[in-house]
Amino acid sequence: MADATGRPGLPAPRVPRLRALDGLRLVAALMVAAYHYGGRGGEVTGAWGSSAGRQFPTLHTYFAYGCLGVQVFFVISGFVICMSGWGRPLKSFFASRAARLLPAYWAAVLIVTAVFALPAVTYQALSPSDTLVNLTMLQQPLGVDRVLGVCWTLWAEIRFYALFALCVVLPGASRRRVILFCAGWTLAAAIAQGAHMPLLDIVLMPEYAPFFVGGVGLYLVHRDRRDVYAWGIVAVSFAIGQHYAVRSLWNAADPNAFAHRSSFGIVLVVALGFVAVAVIALGALDRADWRWLTVAGALTYPFYLVHEHLGWVVIRALHRGLGLPSAATFALTLASMLLLAWLLNRCVEKPLTPRLRAALSRVR
Repeated sequence: MADATGRPGLPAPRVPRLRALDGLRLVAALMVAAYHYGGRGGEVTGAWGSSAGRQFPTLHTYFAYGCLGVQVFFVISGFVICMSGWGRPLKSFFASRAARLLPAYWAAVLIVTAVFALPAVTYQALSPSDTLVNLTMLQQPLGVDRVLGVCWTLWAEIRFYALFALCVVLPGASRRRVILFCAGWTLAAAIAQGAHMPLLDIVLMPEYAPFFVGGVGLYLVHRDRRDVYAWGIVAVSFAIGQHYAVRSLWNAADPNAFAHRSSFGIVLVVALGFVAVAVIALGALDRADWRWLTVAGALTYPFYLVHEHLGWVVIRALHRGLGLPSAATFALTLASMLLLAWLLNRCVEKPLTPRLRAALSRVR
């Protein structure tokens, strides 16, 4: 906690793991998967052999809202990064984040590249040069094609980590400093939006900042539910965040849109995401202390990485190759991607993450 002057004091005491947050992570990942498999067009249309709207005449409209699982992820990330960075030195914070992201990411890049290079697979693999750039996680700003379609969100996460590390972790986390960080980023992002300067957009991410900031505010609520400033941060973040979500995803004016998303539906999903994290922050789900929720949380990241592109391959094989019905194909594709995620967690993340964290923590 901070002292009366706002200077960082003792690190926050360790709290029990919020298992409900792990479960919410998987829900958000499944939302994104539903969107990729049955709520959009593009490459998945070739996998199904026709529009996913024809495969799921009713559900595809609901699946179209699944892309908002990304915004829910960002809110969760704001909460978790503030929680994990509080009272932690910069080197430890960096080591923890790098060790959490890189092993499964490297494995996913190599697996997808290898699968797409198989003669029986109709999707084209990237060149070795572009694949090597993808291993750095910097392909997005460098303008290199992506191996993983979902990795654009990791580029947003990395920029959030950098801002939080420089503004909060490096000088030392305190309530006052975190509040100033949230207020400063919110104001700077609004200025960047009005300035129309690409550099500011890259650094400050006006479209995604409200969700990260909202998650940070909810962590302050978790520490003190009577914190009026924290609730104000959450309220402002939701108001701005839903605006960006509606602006980028509402397609009612487009008669050729794949699936109709109403502005009310978008606001509702964003609101439910904030409310779900708020309920967890307030401790209402502390009794949901089931171990399987931790397993679900562990599977979320590798599942998120591999589900889209490898899902195309599985959908094509099951639906067009074996002639399985759409519903069975959808369910089996999800199950196969969860199984692959379990293997990645067990064979890649569990052995490599602690070793990488220890190695980075020892570096002077």
